[in-house]
Amino acid sequence: MARYSPPSLRCFFRCAASSASRAVGSGTRKKNLVFLGSPQVAASVLDKLLGASGSPESAFQVAAVVTQPPAAKNRGRKLMPSAVAQLALDRGFPEELIFTPERAREESFLSALKEVEPDVCITAAYGNILPQKFLDIPSCGYELSLCICTLREAPELLSMLFHLGSKLLINELPSILDGSAKDKAQPQDDSKATLAPKLNSEESWLSFDEEAKVLHNKVKIKVISTKVSTSCVKVGDENEILFSGSSLLIPCSGSTWLEVLELQLPGKKVTKAQDFWNGLRGQKLMKLP
Repeated sequence: MARYSPPSLRCFFRCAASSASRAVGSGTRKKNLVFLGSPQVAASVLDKLLGASGSPESAFQVAAVVTQPPAAKNRGRKLMPSAVAQLALDRGFPEELIFTPERAREESFLSALKEVEPDVCITAAYGNILPQKFLDIPSCGYELSLCICTLREAPELLSMLFHLGSKLLINELPSILDGSAKDKAQPQDDSKATLAPKLNSEESWLSFDEEAKVLHNKVKIKVISTKVSTSCVKVGDENEILFSGSSLLIPCSGSTWLEVLELQLPGKKVTKAQDFWNGLRGQKLMKLP
């Protein structure tokens, strides 16, 4: 574990607390909050937490910040702090309380965190798996998740969700810290949870035995673009790939067709389907059965 030092020298918020309940004192001291995050959207959350903690009526204070270690960026490959670390430094947060462990399971980091005596830890796009030893440190004695579940494809939406989540988080923190949130919290129905397992190399292949929409959803995460064809296409050979308009038409399961708008050959740049088709010079294109 290393604390942050200057270069020259994780839509979801989770309040983690130990499963073994420990009573929160009834004193008037502000509760210690530890924030974990790394990218710019997480920095916006920290900024709001620091602003809210400065109020005399605030129930909490930001006692420490945990973020990813400095990384080499730009052409000079100069080590630069994460957006969260930079925001903390810009706001005058003590450097010795900005922790940048390689792994959250490091004993030196966990020991340093215990010394802070956090009542609650907030994670927002931290980017590191938190072990049970970490989850056992905060003293509030319960777990609470605040999330916004409607997701769309837009960087602007990500910022908006973090903005809304920050407001929700700050509104709920007093009840989290005094324990009243536990009474109104609703447990998650794990049977309705959707898992997102790690992608493997086999999933990079497209099987045209699947429907066009399934294949389209796989390609959406790549630079190459596709769309589901709404055209009524008739062809003699069921494995023949056609060209229409500006797209390659690939026959798929269920009499559906996938339109390929762009593609990339090994070692080549991304090219439009029309340019690729023109390069075939009349050759027939078939998919493997």
